This record gives sequence, structure tokens and C-alpha cells, in this order.
Amino acid sequence: MLPSIHGYRRAWLGSDALAALTLLVIVVPEQLAIARLAGMPVITGLFAFVAGTLAFAVLGSNPQLSVGADSTIAPLFAVGIAHLASTDSTHYIALVGLLAVLVGLLVGLVGLLRLGWIAQFLSAPIVAGFLAGVAVTIVVGQLPEFLGLPPETGSTIHRVTAMVGNLSAVNGWTVGIGVGVLMVVGAAGRVDRRLPGAFVGLIGATVLVAGLGLQSRGVAVLGAVAHGVPSFGLGDLSWSSLGSVLPIAVVVALVVITQSAATSRAFADRGGYEVDVGRDFIGVGAGSVLAGLIGSFPVDASPPRTAAVASAGGRTQLAGLGAAAAVALLIPAAGLLHDVPLVALSAVLIYIAIRIFPVGDLAAIFRFDKWEFGLAAVTLLTVALVGVEQGIGVAVGLAVLDRTRRSARPLLHVMGRIPDTTSWEPIDTGPGPVEVPGVLVVFFAVPLYFANATQFREQLEAALDRGPDSPGLLVLDAVGMYDMDFTGTRLLKQVLDDLDRRHVTFALARVGSHLRANLARSLLPRIGTDRLFPSVDQAVNALGAPRRSS
Repeated sequence: MLPSIHGYRRAWLGSDALAALTLLVIVVPEQLAIARLAGMPVITGLFAFVAGTLAFAVLGSNPQLSVGADSTIAPLFAVGIAHLASTDSTHYIALVGLLAVLVGLLVGLVGLLRLGWIAQFLSAPIVAGFLAGVAVTIVVGQLPEFLGLPPETGSTIHRVTAMVGNLSAVNGWTVGIGVGVLMVVGAAGRVDRRLPGAFVGLIGATVLVAGLGLQSRGVAVLGAVAHGVPSFGLGDLSWSSLGSVLPIAVVVALVVITQSAATSRAFADRGGYEVDVGRDFIGVGAGSVLAGLIGSFPVDASPPRTAAVASAGGRTQLAGLGAAAAVALLIPAAGLLHDVPLVALSAVLIYIAIRIFPVGDLAAIFRFDKWEFGLAAVTLLTVALVGVEQGIGVAVGLAVLDRTRRSARPLLHVMGRIPDTTSWEPIDTGPGPVEVPGVLVVFFAVPLYFANATQFREQLEAALDRGPDSPGLLVLDAVGMYDMDFTGTRLLKQVLDDLDRRHVTFALARVGSHLRANLARSLLPRIGTDRLFPSVDQAVNALGAPRRSS
């Protein structure tokens, strides 16, 4: 319980208090804006932050991680639940609450069972493409309110087309306020990310709208905000609802797992402290469960808010708890939000979207590998043009396809001995390694299985035929070939048959226990245990030409 507070020092209190204040002025406008992005009553954004922070402080391990409503997952579940219920209905709110509980249970279960490796199905390029697509979705979704136009539904292309066709109805007062808030938030971010630009912009815009009566000029405001004590429980718990919401919950949980693990590890590395990511999953999951039970929506670890805590010198979860306590005290005063212009919240969300668009990552990926950039681009376009949920499915599929493509086309390396040593290295690494006459040593660094078996055989045949004379000994360095499926063993049998016809002796070096067990069920009697050696050099010395030095 409260692990980050164990051994608390009085000297940390000032830093935690400053971090709590910094977090508070960031959280209020951000959580209100994200609640609107989620299609939920704005007050539920504050509920989400309080629930997520409290649960994580009690159960999580990272002392700086900030948990609450998050702009990455809000559009993801909003689009999915909107297909099941109207966003202005109580049924929608009930389904979102059920979704939060399911997401929390899934994330917590991953933590309990130590299944965090699931998040590794999304490679860095695909995560970058996903975040870029989410950013585009957020901007397109917020542009109508930013321009003072009626909200649009449907695909991204339809929304953009409708906005372009309706530009004559743009409200200048609304645009002016939105641009002003963006400038304030952006300027504060450039000077110091700890400055409460969003908070200042929101207060300034509210005062301006109320003082000048701009609602009469067409500037839309929040209006009456329900701010009573949240009720506890689920409003719609049925088998049909569970069946409809569960697929969306799985997708959201995958994103939460990925982002929470990345955020926790990144700031632990930066801060030089240890974390238990499995325990962090339990804390984040418990936050979603609690948020759902009080009528809010799923929560996630937030990289920007965590960065704010770390920059302000926050040492423990007392910083988050202090901000959550202040937010809870402010909830009864939520009626003061009546004159908050909607465009101010849209401007905050657009700024968030701009910040999460990974321009630098995409540029680095493009420079590194055009294929991987293509994976990121496909993910981006799928999320932005088709849908976030479909984008996640495409992302996972592309990740698996990319990994399969890479493992299906590995290189077979021809090895040479380093002169006057017993070490062997690929001859393409430089002028050092020297081949032993009459001996072919090859290295295959991945498991031999159905996807790469043909590639292995083709490259091996090319290596056997590359010289004027056929070698008398073939040694396969199997240290990287830690597994072999049935297709692989069948192909290796064909290779052995071909080697017999060529009168080439075959030997294996550095065979691991798992591969040896595979061979024992199939080819070991054919190969012979006397042809298995602990090193390449021992195999060559025992079966090949005498060792020579250069």
C-alpha cells in the first residue's frame, strides 16, 4: 500500500507540493477537455483523474506516474461506443462505465499474470503511426467547435468535406478565442512546460465570454454542469452489453498496457529508480475499475502529466494525491464552469494533439528504413481515415506481418576462423576471418521453421556451390537456431540427403538443449551424437582439415 511513500523524508514535501500545484493547473482544463472528447459529461473527467490517481497511488509502484483521463484512448472508445448508443443518452454513459470496468479488469489481469509482453506486439513505428492517426482524428473532430460550426459525424473525409462546404458560416469570435487560447498554451509550453498555459487560457477565455456577453455573438459555452456526488455502481450490466463492449475493451486495454509500460519505464530510467511494471498495470487497471463504478471512463498513464510531475521535482505519489484532493474539493464548484467557451476546450485538445503527433519519430523512422515507415504510414492512414479501432487491428496485423517477414528472410552467414585463435566470425565482417580449405562453416541466427526453411536451403546451396570445389565438411553453427519446427526438420533431412550425394560430412556446433530435444525426436539418430560439438573450432579440428594459422 502506497509504496512510494515508504521511507518518506520531510525534505521531499516542498517538491511534492510544487508538483501537486503544477499538476492541478494542468489537470483541470485537460480533464474537462478529454471528457468532451470522450462524449461524456465534463465533470466525469475530474472523476476519472481522482479515481485513477487514488487507485494508482495505493497499488502502483512508479512514484511519479500520473494516471487519469487520456487523449489517446478517449477517441478510441468514444467511436466504438457511439456505434452502440447515442452520445447524448444515459445508455452511452452506462456503456462507457461498463467499458471502464472491463478495461480495468483486463489491464489488472495482465499485471497479475505478468503478461506485459502482449504490449510488444506493437513495434515503435506502428505506435508512432497510431499516435499520429489519433492526433489527426482529434484535430478533425475538434475543428467544427474551433470554427464555430455545427458538429459533424461520420468518417474523417466526410467531416473535412462538410467543414469545407460550410466555411461561410465560420464564427469569427469563436475562432479568435480559440487562436488566443492556442497562443497562450503554446507560448507557455515554449517557455516552461510547468507553466499553466491551458489553465490561464481557459480562465481568460471564460472571463472574456462572460464579460462581453459573447454567447449572444454565437460563442458556444458549456452551460449548466451537473456536479453532484457520483453514484456508485454500473447502470447497464447485461450479457448483451458485455458482448458488445468487450471487443472495444480489449483494444483499449492493449493501448493502455502499451502506453503505461512505456511511460513507467521511460521515467524510471530517467529518474534512476526501479519500478514493477506488473504492479503498475494493477494500479492503472484498478483506476479504470473505480472510475467506471463512479460513472466515469477508462484511465491511462499520461506521459505529459508524468513529465510535468518529474520536471516540478515530484518525488512520490503524494504529488498526485495532493492534486486529486484539490480537484475533489473543486468538484462542488463546477457550476462556475457555465461560461467556459467550448472553443477553449477544443483549443486545449488541438494543442494536445499537436504535441502527441510524433513528427520526430516519423522522420527518424523514414531515415532508418522506408519499409518500417510504410508500416507507420499505413497505420496512420487507417486510424485517421477508417477508424481508431480498425487502426489498432491493422497495427497488430502489420506488426506480426513485419516480424514474420523479417524472420522469414534471414541471412545465412559463411564463417571464417580468426587467425591464431579458436574464434569464428562471418567473413563479411572484415578482412580478419579466414576460411579453412575444404571446410564450409555457416551460421543461421534464427529458429528454422516453415516461413524461412526454403530461404535457408537456397542460401545453403548457394554457399556450397560458390567455389570451384565442393567442401568435404559442412559445420552448422546452431547457437542462434534455438528451435526447429516439423517443416524445419523435414527440410534439414532433405539437406542431409543432398550432402550425402555430394559426399559432404555434416556436423552441428553449439546446439542448445531445446534444439537438441527437437532433434532427438527426429534427426539426431541420422546425424549422430558424435557429430554434435560444443564449438565450431572443435568440430573443424575433429572432422575437417588441420588447423592452419596465417
